[in-house]
Amino acid sequence: MQLLPADTLEKLEFDKVLALVERQCQGELGRASARQLTPSTDVKEINRWLDQVAEFRQGTEERNMFAITAYEDVDEELRALRVEGYALVESGLAKLNVLLLQAKQLFGFFNAGSRQSAYPQLYAVVREVEYLPELSAAIEAVIDAEGNIRSDASPELSRIRRLVGSKQREVERAFRSVIEKYRRAGYLSDTVESFRNGRRVLSVPSEHKRQIRGIIHDESATGKTAYIEPDEVISINNDIFDLQQEERREIFRILRELSATLRPYVDYMAAYRDLIGYFDLVQAKAGLARQLKAARPKVDHRPSVGIREGRHPLLYLKNKAHGRKTVPFDLKLRGKNRLLMLSGPNAGGKSIAMKSVGLLQLMVQSGMLIPVDAESEMGTFDRIFTDIGDQQSIEDDLSTYSSRLKNAREFLKAADDRTLVLIDEFGSGTDPALGGAIAEGILEGLNQRRVFGVITTHYSNLKIYAYKTAGIVNGGMNFDKDTLSPTYELNVGRPGSSYAFEIAQKSGLPQDTLAHARKRAGKNERAVDQLLVDLQREKQEVEQRLSELEQKQKTLDALTRTYEELHRDIEVRRKRLKLEAKEQSLAETAKYNKEMENLIRTLREEKKIDEAKEKARELREEREKISEQVTDLRETIYYQPKSGKAGKRNFKEGDYVKLRTGGAAGTIESIDKKRAIVIVGDLRLTTNLRDLEPADSPMPLRKERSVSSDVSAVASFSNNLDVRGMRYEEVLQTTQAFIDQALMSNASQLRIVHGKGSGALRRAVRQKLKEYNQDFSLSTPPREQGGDGVTIVDL
Repeated sequence: MQLLPADTLEKLEFDKVLALVERQCQGELGRASARQLTPSTDVKEINRWLDQVAEFRQGTEERNMFAITAYEDVDEELRALRVEGYALVESGLAKLNVLLLQAKQLFGFFNAGSRQSAYPQLYAVVREVEYLPELSAAIEAVIDAEGNIRSDASPELSRIRRLVGSKQREVERAFRSVIEKYRRAGYLSDTVESFRNGRRVLSVPSEHKRQIRGIIHDESATGKTAYIEPDEVISINNDIFDLQQEERREIFRILRELSATLRPYVDYMAAYRDLIGYFDLVQAKAGLARQLKAARPKVDHRPSVGIREGRHPLLYLKNKAHGRKTVPFDLKLRGKNRLLMLSGPNAGGKSIAMKSVGLLQLMVQSGMLIPVDAESEMGTFDRIFTDIGDQQSIEDDLSTYSSRLKNAREFLKAADDRTLVLIDEFGSGTDPALGGAIAEGILEGLNQRRVFGVITTHYSNLKIYAYKTAGIVNGGMNFDKDTLSPTYELNVGRPGSSYAFEIAQKSGLPQDTLAHARKRAGKNERAVDQLLVDLQREKQEVEQRLSELEQKQKTLDALTRTYEELHRDIEVRRKRLKLEAKEQSLAETAKYNKEMENLIRTLREEKKIDEAKEKARELREEREKISEQVTDLRETIYYQPKSGKAGKRNFKEGDYVKLRTGGAAGTIESIDKKRAIVIVGDLRLTTNLRDLEPADSPMPLRKERSVSSDVSAVASFSNNLDVRGMRYEEVLQTTQAFIDQALMSNASQLRIVHGKGSGALRRAVRQKLKEYNQDFSLSTPPREQGGDGVTIVDL
C-alpha cells in the first residue's frame, strides 16, 4: 500500500494499535510480526486473515480453541543445529522441546472431532505442514520437564549416576564419622562443616589444624579458621570426581547423538517455529478483538466505505476504562457520493471521525476485526493519503501552509480511483478567502480523479461547492443548541455550523463585542450556513422518499411474482384434477369394453351389421376423444414452457427436431395430421408431433410434480429454518422461499432461527414477513428454547 506522507501510520495512530497487538503476543516471534504488520491490498489475503481471526475468537469464546503459551526464540539453536557435529546443550534442547510440544498441541487439536470443518481457515494453515511426533519423543527421551538430562537417557549414564549416588552416600557416612570423632576431641568450631572448591570440608580453629590429617583448601579472612578435607573422604571424593567426569563425557555423547538425530529435520522445526509465531499473531488479534467487541465486516475488492456503528478503537478503549460511552457513527461512501465534506464546531469530533475512517480501513486491510456492526461493508484501497497537521503556533503558519500545498501537489499527482484521502482543516493556514479558493481548486482536482475520502473544514465556500458538485456530500457533527455542547454524532447529508457566536457567548464575551462581530460578519455570511442546512435537509428528504418508493416497488414486484407463481400453480392443479377425472373416465370406459363387445357380437349374430358397426364406431370415437383429452392435459401440465403457455408447434417437412424423450435428433421427412416421420441417422421413426421440439432452440421442459409428489412434498415440509451465518440478502431470499413453501403446504406454525448477535438477521426476517399480505402472528419462545434468537410465525 502506498502511504503519503511517510508518517501516515503514526498520524492515524496505527502504531498504537500495533502496540496493543504486540502486548497480546506470547513470544518474540509474534511480537516482531506485530511490529512489522502492514496493510495488504490483496482482498483474498485480507479475507483469509479476517476469517482466521474470527474463527480463533469464536473458538476461544466457545472454550474450544488451542492456546499459544509463552515460548522462546529458537533461531540461534536451529542455526547451530545445522552445523555438522555440533551438540546442543540441555537448555537449547529444552527450548526446542517447548516449541515441539506447542506444535504437538496444535496438530492434536485439529486431529480431534470435527474441528477441521469447524475452523477451515485455521486448519488450512496447519494443513500445509507435516507434523513429526518422533522429534518431540526423541528429545523427551533425553530431557526431562525441568530441562535436565534424564538418568535413563542411556544405560551407561544410568550406571554412572548409580555409582555417584553410592559414593555420595559413602562420603556422607565417612564424613559423619569424622565429625563425631573430632567433635569429641574438641577440634571443630561451632560451624562444623562447609564447602570449598566444590569439596565438603571441616571448619577447624587454626590452633587445631595440625591435629587433623587432610588437605587444607582455604582459610577464613581473619585466619582463625581453616577448612580441611579429612583423609578419610579424600579417596572417595576423588572417585566421585572421576565419575562426574565420566558423566559429563557421557552426557556430551548423548547430546551429540540427539543433535545428529534432529539435524535432518531442522527445516521441519523451522516450519513449526513459523507456525507458532503466526498463530501467536492471530491469537493476539483475536484478543484485541475481544477487548474492542469487534466484528468481522464484509470486505470487497472495490474501493468503498460502508461503516455501520463504527467507533474509534483507541477512543473506545479509553472511554471503556473510565466507564464512558463512545458515540458510534455510520458512513457510506460509494457510487455518487465518494467524498465527505465534514464541518461543525471546534472540539465537536470532526477530526476523530475522520481519523476513525482511516484507522478502521488500515486495521481491516491488516487482517484485524474492527469495532463496527457485522453488516458493515468495507472496500479495499491501494493508497491512503493524509494531511493531518497539529502545528498551532503563529511562527509555523507559513511553513504549515507550505507543507499542506506540497502534500496537495503530491496527492494530485498520485491519486486515482483506488485512493482514500483524509484531510484535516482543509484550506487553513493562510488568508481565508484565498485559502478557500485554492482549497476549492484542489478539491475539484481530487474529485475529478474519483478519489474517496473525508475532509474537515470550516469554509463556507467548500460546503457550497460540495452541495453543488456530484461525487461530494456534506456532513456535519451535531451540536446541542440548548446546552451549547457537542453530541459527537455524525450526520451525513447536511453541513454543520461552526456555532462561533453561540460558543463565544457561552465563553462569556461581552454582548457589545458580540454585537459588533455580528455586524461585521454581515447578513450574507450569517445566512450561508442556514441556507445550506435547509437545502441539504430538503434534498435528504427527497432522497429518503425516493428510497422508500424504490423499496415499495421491490416489495410490489416480489408480491407480483409470488402471485403469478401461485396462480400458475393453481392452474396446474386444476388441470391435474381434470386430468384425473378424464383418466378415471377412460378407466371406466375400459370396464365396459367387454359388455360392448358382447353387444356388438349379438348384433352381428342378429345380422344387424350396420348397427354393430355404428356402435363400434361410437365406442372407438368416445375412447379416442377421452384419450386425446388426457394426452393434451398431460402435455399442458408436464411440457409447458417457462412462460406458462403451451404454445403451438408449427413444424414443416425438413425441420430439424429432436425427440423429447431420449434426445435423439433428426429431420422431419413427412407430416400426417398429428404424426410425423423423422429420419434419425439410418432410422425412420414415426412419432407424435407433440413429442418433438426444435433442435436449434430446445423448448425447456418444466416437469411439474405429480399429485402424489405434491403430497409427499407437503408431508416432508419442515417448519424449521436456520439462517444463522447467512448474509443479509441471503436471509431475505431464503425466508421468502421458506414462507412460499409453507403457504403451499398449508403449514400452521413456523420456527425461524436467526440468532441474537447485532439483530441484523432478525430485522431481515421480519422485514420479509411484512411484505406478505397475510395476518401473521409473530412471537419469541421462552429463553431456554432460544428466546430473542428465534422468531415463531403463526400462519
